Amino acid sequence: MLDRMNGWIDALVAASGLDGPAILLLTIPLAVLQGLFGLFPFATIILIHISILGIAGGLLASWLAGTVAALVVYLLFRYFFYGKVQRRFQARLARYERYQASLDEYGGWMVILLRTIPVMPNNLISFMSAVAPVKFMPYLWSSVIGNLSHIWMFGLISSSLIFPGHDLRLLIFAYLAFLLVLTIAFAGVRARKAFRKRKMLRMSDEKPSTTFPL
Repeated sequence: MLDRMNGWIDALVAASGLDGPAILLLTIPLAVLQGLFGLFPFATIILIHISILGIAGGLLASWLAGTVAALVVYLLFRYFFYGKVQRRFQARLARYERYQASLDEYGGWMVILLRTIPVMPNNLISFMSAVAPVKFMPYLWSSVIGNLSHIWMFGLISSSLIFPGHDLRLLIFAYLAFLLVLTIAFAGVRARKAFRKRKMLRMSDEKPSTTFPL
């Protein structure tokens, strides 16, 4: 099924006659379809972009297409398809209950992690964010950063296959630095949450009792 779908997409790209940045007129709608139904992996779109636009251009185009698709799908799930999608995904969502709990607590930071590490389909990430609910602005920035991380990582892997011999060391070191910055930022957020929680517990313990012994 997947091979057949990829074959149809390749035929569609060839039939469209689009080249250069104009390929986004085709790949952005394909990215939205992928984000809604998960009929094929997003990696297919990344490979199309890299093969047509090169490594840097392909990664940028994939980042744009992935971010637009993530926002469109989030809005559709939240305001139009919530009930239908919930019934369809009910059984699958049970498998990801622990991620939903983390999404409720960390919001956009969990979206970044889930988009970086492909442990679940894109459509489930968007749906779980819509029902958590993760507000629009945190979802926007987390999707921008999360898609950049995922596409950057996959682009490094696929580029070594499409362009063997190409020197990727600068991109690899830049990506590692990017991950380090994200890790430090997330550690700071966790530390701040833990500090606030301890402070609230301490304040509740120090609060004088309003009850009087009989």
